[in-house]
Amino acid sequence: MKVIIFFGHHKVGSTALQAFFARNHLDLLRRGILYPSVEVEGLAQALAGALDPDRPPALEQMNVREPHNALAFRMLAQATGGKPPAWHGNLPGVPQMIRALRLQVEYLRPHTVILCSEVMSNFGSNHPNLIDTLKSIFPEAEHELYCVLRRPDEYLVSWHAQRLRFGEKVSALSDKAARNYFPSIHFDYKRLLSPWVERFADSKIHLRNYADVLAAGGSTEDFLSQCDIGFPGDLIPTGRANTSLPRAAMELARRGNHELPPKQARALCQYLLEHGARLNPVKNADVEMFGADLRADIARHFAPVQDYLSTLTGQPFFADMDELTEPRPIAEALANAQLLERLAPSDLPDPALRDYVAGLHRELAA
Repeated sequence: MKVIIFFGHHKVGSTALQAFFARNHLDLLRRGILYPSVEVEGLAQALAGALDPDRPPALEQMNVREPHNALAFRMLAQATGGKPPAWHGNLPGVPQMIRALRLQVEYLRPHTVILCSEVMSNFGSNHPNLIDTLKSIFPEAEHELYCVLRRPDEYLVSWHAQRLRFGEKVSALSDKAARNYFPSIHFDYKRLLSPWVERFADSKIHLRNYADVLAAGGSTEDFLSQCDIGFPGDLIPTGRANTSLPRAAMELARRGNHELPPKQARALCQYLLEHGARLNPVKNADVEMFGADLRADIARHFAPVQDYLSTLTGQPFFADMDELTEPRPIAEALANAQLLERLAPSDLPDPALRDYVAGLHRELAA
């Protein structure tokens, strides 16, 4: 039996990939490919789908769509004494989740098991023993790893926007936030990767550049082409699953997280997510989020990481590294101001938000 582990990174299409596997889990299982559940909600959904093939899985339920994120969060919580996030609620303990995985393999007898979790990218940094635990679930299996990485400037913008979506109170990238990421797995990809590479030294590792993933058609298409295990050709495709904030809206969302009560900050961010395409004054690729000096600093600190990745793959991993130091044509502050001009206070769903945006308009006009 083969076990394929997608262990990250964040913001590389993992949600779309998980939705694809969850939506097609029965058709995959009929062909010997198991995308296993880890708790009763996922198992109940799988049983309901087996009884009624026309019943679509409840992809809005995180434990159903992203069961291995639930496993990874529970493993991290056990290691740190913390708790899994609220959106992965009512989880059993790690031993019961591992037992659920093993029993599904014992009774369903797949030739391939797929574990897919960007949260597992956090194992290697501070808890590499969790990688050992994961490997020990199926110790006799052949393991294959798959990981996607984005050029650091593009990745940092996307990850920072994700944190804003979750209401975090953070600095702007151009202020302190970008440099704060330098020691973390969100910048130091060697710190993310090396514990996996060491523990799976005899396993095949697909280390993919996100630009190549997009060129292949997206996360699902690239995974299916790289991990050639006889995927059926009649599976149901899924579209993009995780909408991002426009770069022009990030400063507005960031200020909202700092200046508004949490409920109103969430409402503002949700409005920007839903209406961002209409409000966005410029292409995301044209908005400069760092500045020339900070870009040069990013390139300097990332150079050893690029060397490590290139040694692993035998070729320059990010072939377009020269673009990292080139500022985009439109400053974030200008793009944000132009978006704010398009945002009519009367369009917002909450009176307090209307007053808040009206105040930002007055500030802009001053």
